[in-house]
Amino acid sequence: MSTPRKQTAGSLVPASRTLVASDLDRTLIYSAAALNLLMPDADAPRLLCVEVYDKKPLSYVTEAAAALLEELTRSPSTVFVPTTTRTREQYHRIHLPGPAARFAICANGGHILVDGVSDRDWQRTVAGRLAEECASLDEVRAHLVSAADPAWLLKERVAEDLFAYLVVDRALLPADWTKELAAWAEPRGWTVSLQGRKIYAVPRPLTKSAAMREVARRTGATLTLAAGDSLLDADLLLAADRGWRPGHGELADAGWSAPHVEATAENGVAAGEEILRRFLDATGPRRAA
Repeated sequence: MSTPRKQTAGSLVPASRTLVASDLDRTLIYSAAALNLLMPDADAPRLLCVEVYDKKPLSYVTEAAAALLEELTRSPSTVFVPTTTRTREQYHRIHLPGPAARFAICANGGHILVDGVSDRDWQRTVAGRLAEECASLDEVRAHLVSAADPAWLLKERVAEDLFAYLVVDRALLPADWTKELAAWAEPRGWTVSLQGRKIYAVPRPLTKSAAMREVARRTGATLTLAAGDSLLDADLLLAADRGWRPGHGELADAGWSAPHVEATAENGVAAGEEILRRFLDATGPRRAA
């Protein structure tokens, strides 16, 4: 049965919409190192490259996941929103199956892209909140650099002039350094998280959940679904009506859970496939195969 529709301004639109906000890296798309293919090579799934960087393939989905994502994105009652901590430049390297997403969330909620272009109204909203509620990026960045030890600091980066992160040698990083940084940042309105080799310092108001709520408001979505694997995805999952996290990742390692968030049975690239099946099952009847 087709989705009920209603007449508005001379055009037909679905009577109800579901917004699907999904993290990308290690949730839907996977580097070669993150695939976690445990079966014999002859039994491995066929893979589709969805990102090229420096003229080399970088990120993949399974062919089955590609078909599921195309089905999801072509549904007239679903708004699929890629939701990532990546910068806009990094996001634009990704070419997912199916039609291009009308909306995307980049820089951990700092940018809402509409047809690939950052929405200026949202930029002003974010800038206003950061100026009112947080210490400046310059102050935080200066502290990060001065407090870090060159013995374990590999790189220092600023993303979109919104937040900062360090790339570190985990084996040499002192056990309490991240906790001490978090204690310094908290009264200044910033949060700190250690994810893999990266230590993120992010303004507290800069969240994926705030951007997701704004896209839901603009699209009239009545149900929100989300997925993510990292600590920076926790607020997104909590804000959604239903959520999924892979069986791997920082949230899994921390034992993080919430009543409406389910963990996948699969790990690695197979978890991305499972998440897409869960999205489709939650958005309505599946088309016949």
